[in-house]
Order: sequence, then structure tokens, then C-alpha cells
Amino acid sequence: MSRKRPDDIQVATFPDHQVITQANPLRKVMRRVDGAHLDDSVARAEQALAQLASEFAQWMRVECDRLSAAHAALAQAGVTADTKAELFRAAHDIKGDAATFGYPAVAAAAFSLCRVIEHAPDLAAVPDELIANHVRAIQAMVREGAAADKAELQRALNRKLRSVADDYLAAVNRDRPDHLDAVLSPSLAPGE
Repeated sequence: MSRKRPDDIQVATFPDHQVITQANPLRKVMRRVDGAHLDDSVARAEQALAQLASEFAQWMRVECDRLSAAHAALAQAGVTADTKAELFRAAHDIKGDAATFGYPAVAAAAFSLCRVIEHAPDLAAVPDELIANHVRAIQAMVREGAAADKAELQRALNRKLRSVADDYLAAVNRDRPDHLDAVLSPSLAPGE
């Protein structure tokens, strides 16, 4: 490795400190590109999403079908490690995909369902109506779409789902104070 020449280093002395500045060796290997050849990766990503946007509704319907199948399997076979895991994965995938696919309200309903699955001490004891209402709400919101005229109704539905889920989880976790703190803590996700 070559040593810096003393003239590459500049020292500015002040009464209470010194500022040492050295030449930037990267300037020699850097290539300047004019604005016409810049690659805007964000613009390319947005363009790719716009091209895929026509398929988002179909993808959400597929995710809803997967959730419905997982719920049906849970109802038919009972709660097993596999049926519980598949129901959780289906709800969790919807929660993650919904906002990207243009269904932000669906994410909140799926999150509420994930909380029920995750925080209920015994999923077999959870009333099927609670799980079924979440599944039906998610299906309805996907079917109706994310139109602005439906946004307030979807927010109200999500508030009710979350409230009922919180009440149930608070009741069944009352003897588990450490778990109860996690259940009753406010959501970090915006809009929930």
C-alpha cells in the first residue's frame, strides 16, 4: 500500500481544535455520468409494480381461497400443528401482501386473525365464530375491493374485529400477565 504524500493532507488549525483533511482517493477511479444515463431503480420498481397491478386482485383472491381452505381444514380435522400453522401462514401472507396489492384494510383484519391464532392459549377453545368472522371479513373486503366509498365501512369492521379479538384474548389470558401485556399493548402498525 502506498503512503500519502504530505501535500495530500491539509491541516487547518484553530484555537481549540484541528481539522485534518485528506484527498479522496476515490475521485481518481470515479466515473461521472450525465443525467441521461442515470438508472433510477425506484422508478423501474414502480413501473414493474404498475405492470403487475392488473394481477393484484387475482392474487388476493388466490390468497383468500388459501385462507378459506385452511379454515375449512381446521374446522374439519380439528386443531393440529399443521392446520394451525397453515391458517396462520395464510393470514400472515395476506397481512403482508394486502397493502402492496391495494387492499390496506384487509391487512388489519388479517393481522387481527394472526393475533388470535398466536395469542390464544388453546386454539381449539377459540370459538369458531371468531375465526370465521375474520375469514369472512377478509373475503368480503377483497371481493368489494379497496374503493374509497367502502373505506369507512372497512375501518369500522376492522375496529370491531380487533375489539372482539382483544376482548377474547384478554379474557383467556387473564391468568398469564406476561402474555396479557403483549396482547393488550397498542398496535405499532399505522391505522390499526
